[in-house]
Parts: sequence; structure tokens; C-alpha cells
Amino acid sequence: MSKNEMIAMLLAGGQGSRLGILTRKIAKPAVAFGGMYRIIDFPLSNCVNSGVNSVGVLTQYQPLRLNQHIGIGIPWDLDRKSGGVTVLSPHVKGGDESGEWFMGTANAIYQNIEFIDAADPEYVLILSGDHIYKMDYSKMLDFHKENNCAATIAVLEVPLDEASRFGIMNTEADDKIYEFEENPANPKSNLASMGIYIFTWSKLREALIEDNKVHANSDFGMHIIPRMLEANEIMYAYRFKDYWKDVGTIESYWQANMDLIEHVPSFNLYEDFWKIYTNTEHQPPQYVGEGGVVKKSIASNGCEIYGTVENSVLGPEVIVGKGAVVKGSIIMQGTVIGEGTVIERCIIDEYCVIGSNVKMGIGEDVINEDKPKIYNTGITVVGEKTVIPANVEIGKNCVIFGETTEADYAEGKLPSGKSAVKEGVE
Repeated sequence: MSKNEMIAMLLAGGQGSRLGILTRKIAKPAVAFGGMYRIIDFPLSNCVNSGVNSVGVLTQYQPLRLNQHIGIGIPWDLDRKSGGVTVLSPHVKGGDESGEWFMGTANAIYQNIEFIDAADPEYVLILSGDHIYKMDYSKMLDFHKENNCAATIAVLEVPLDEASRFGIMNTEADDKIYEFEENPANPKSNLASMGIYIFTWSKLREALIEDNKVHANSDFGMHIIPRMLEANEIMYAYRFKDYWKDVGTIESYWQANMDLIEHVPSFNLYEDFWKIYTNTEHQPPQYVGEGGVVKKSIASNGCEIYGTVENSVLGPEVIVGKGAVVKGSIIMQGTVIGEGTVIERCIIDEYCVIGSNVKMGIGEDVINEDKPKIYNTGITVVGEKTVIPANVEIGKNCVIFGETTEADYAEGKLPSGKSAVKEGVE
């Protein structure tokens, strides 16, 4: 593949509101994953491993942490004089002093036509910044060229009884797409769009310009794909049969992390031929102190473990105090767990301080009363830089954020389904 035969446009501006407190101050693609990584590391690494060396990253919601993480692309070998990685944010155009937000997935690409034109690619790869998977985009491009496509859409086979939750591609026997249905009540097929597209740039450019005349909030699934089908453009479904996870909910995010620690992982981070790269600082090795126990877990560099860790994922520089027990949980960078504390099936964000003799994730499985659509699978979530005092008990489906004190825990307890959130409930 020649240098600018295909460039990638990575949509990384999503708020990820279904991740609740975890995305209060950062965009979903910047959320930590698998200990030392962030979600955006996976599509970025896929690009480099596939030979796609020019990547535009489109940011919008809370971009600071994401911009700092990407930097100039050194960890992914994208610090290049030509091509490389470019962060693209909404911007003021011409004499209009009022900036314009990206109003849809396709609108975001439309607003960056000049960037793509400057690269002069034959093909454009459109990606989402918030999925966990490994994929060789060069093979998808070969498929695109073999079928002389205007567009190729990566699809995943899902159970037919779940297909109504997805955008579904209806295809002929050779996988040529003849119809796209968004959340069909009675799906005709189980080929769900993964939000990964390869377009012939000349065809996409024309469709973007024409659609913008009609829709200010242009979206690929709702507008561009149907428009191109109506124009009888050649479009094919590209079947992907490996691991792929949309970590858009608390449960799916937790489960994707747990998939990493299976005896034979559903998603393998340890393959030399397809490495996942990230921007990480140099840290000391892990240390397991006297009496420390680690079973079936990921413990990142700089961790100090004096208690017991089972079936969990620990980010860098996590400290687990003497006698503490962590089970089935995700503990992110820099968090300190006090002595004698027991944590089960929880997600604890970066740089939290959990006091000694705390019990978390216990009691009845009661859905959160403030955010029932977010915290409803028994997982308690603690936002970044939260402080939890010693000797309190915290139930399931709780959300905690801020510097809490004993006064926030009536009789030393936060029952299941309750929230202790400073500055408003998330």
C-alpha cells in the first residue's frame, strides 16, 4: 500500500455518556483500559499495524486528556514529517467568528474535507475511537478494490434476536449490500455494522457535499449510506469474525476488561505480531510484598500489592494495602486501597484514595435510583480522584465521586443503588 493510498479518519469526539462518571471529564476514547492502555490505543495500533500511516483524529468532547495522550504520535510511530497523526477539532471557518460543532459522524468528515484533499488519498478509512478489537485494514482494502466498491462496510454476525439493536446490512449471496436498516423491528439479516468503513474518496466526497445541502447533522448510517445505495453505488459487506467489543456501557466495559484475564483470553494482548501500542511513562516494576497474593489478574508496572488481588485488572502504580482483598474489579492508575478493605465487582477510576476497612460491592443488587439506565448490573463505580473514608460499607450499583466524608455515609453505609456525588449526580 503506497503512502497515501488510504488515510484514516478516527472519530474520537464522543462523550460516552453511558459510561457515567468515567467520562465526566474525559472523552470515551481516553478512558483507561486493560491496565496500561486507553481505548483509542486499539484503533490507532490497528492503523499502524495495517500500514495506514496517515491518521486524522477528530476530537470534540473534553479533548485535553486525549490530546495529551496522542501527542505527536511517537508511541505509534506516527511522528512523521508527512502523514503521521493530526488532531482535528471543530474550528472557526473564514470570516465567521462562531465555530461549528461536529453535528454527526459524516458532518465531522465533511468539515475536514480540506484536510483529506491535502493528503490526496484514493481511499478513506473511517473508524470509531471507542471499540476494542484487532483488525488488518489492508485486507479490508484489498476486498474493497477487488469488488470495485464505492464503499465497504465491516460487519459482525450477531444473534438474529439481537439484530434489532444494530444497523443491519441486507446483502445478496456475494455480500453485495442492497439495503441498510437502522434498528429494524423485523431484521432480514444478522450482519451488524461495526462503524468501520472504507470509501473511495471521490465517491464519498461527492456524497458528503450533496448531503450537506439537506442535512446539517449528516450521519453515515442515517444519511450517507442510504444516499449512496439510492445512487446505485457498489457497496459490499466485509465480514469480521474475530473479537470486537463496543465498550459503551459500564457492563460491557467491565466485561471487556475481564476478557483479558481468562486462561485463554478472548482478546490477547500478548501477540508479538500485532502489538497494541500506548503512551506510557517509565515506571518501576510490580512489587508483591510479604503476604501479597495475585491470582488470574493483570497488574501493571509500578503496582505494590500487599493484600490479595483476584480476577482483576490493575493500572499502573496502584497500591493494595495489607490485608485488602480486590476481586473482579478494575482499579485504574494511581489509586490507593487501604489496609483491610474488601472490593468486589467495582470500577475505580484514576488517583482515588480508598480508606482502610472499607467494604465495597456488597449487599442486594438494587438498580441505581439516580441513573438507572447506567448503573444497573451490580457494578459500583468510583470517579477519578475520589476519596472514601475508612470503615464504611458501600453496596452495589452505587456511584461515588468527590472528596466524600463520613457525613456522606449515614450510619457508615451507602446502600445499594444510592449515590454519593459531589457537584451533582452523574
